Amino acid sequence: MNREEITVKLTDVFRSVFDDEKIELSDSTTADDIEAWDSLEHISLIAAVEKAFKMRFTMREVSGMKNVGEMIDILVQRAK
Repeated sequence: MNREEITVKLTDVFRSVFDDEKIELSDSTTADDIEAWDSLEHISLIAAVEKAFKMRFTMREVSGMKNVGEMIDILVQRAK
């Protein structure tokens, strides 16, 4: 999968987890940009992304992600 395909699929995951069809992701999107994104929803989001992309993030990856762009970078690396 390329970056664009990953972004489209990831947008679907975010919309599902946060129950908001208006979510539009960019590399700079953070929890501050999505009202429902709190620490509990973050866990649900990570689990949903792992399921959708059939992979597991390491604790280092999860704690190191500062925005959606960094999440996409990891997913692109894993897709190779």
